[in-house]
Amino acid sequence: MGGGNCNPKDFGAAAYWEARYSSPSTGGKGGGGGGFFDWYQSYSALRPLLRACVPTSSRVLMLGCGNSLLSEDMVKDGYQNIVNIDISSVVIEQMKEKHMDIPRLTYMQLDVRDMSFFGDGSFDCIIDKGTLDAMMCGDDAPHGAYKMLAEVAR
Repeated sequence: MGGGNCNPKDFGAAAYWEARYSSPSTGGKGGGGGGFFDWYQSYSALRPLLRACVPTSSRVLMLGCGNSLLSEDMVKDGYQNIVNIDISSVVIEQMKEKHMDIPRLTYMQLDVRDMSFFGDGSFDCIIDKGTLDAMMCGDDAPHGAYKMLAEVAR
């Protein structure tokens, strides 16, 4: 895994993500708030798959959005309605501020293990780029991952 004091067990804890997104080294306060980070693939790599499977008119839910550029890039490519959720209120506030001029992007602080805020079948597509991995970390695994998948399935 590389680097510093990173303990994969921490990835399942909200406190880890609040601290990560508050750190200047990850674009948090004191660092200009300009940092973006995509864990695995950029939109350009995912675009052929998304365009083939997800119509631009789809209502999309982005799980564990963090400070990824994926949603912004999708909107630039014609997607109309993307709801981004993350457990970290810090990163949600950062992303709301950065994208306040893009009304097709919505940001909400929610835990993927309880998305009762949304009714069943509220989305045409749900995208997860790494949240399931995070749910498999920490003291709540694999129960947290099960709860996440149960929420996604409804």
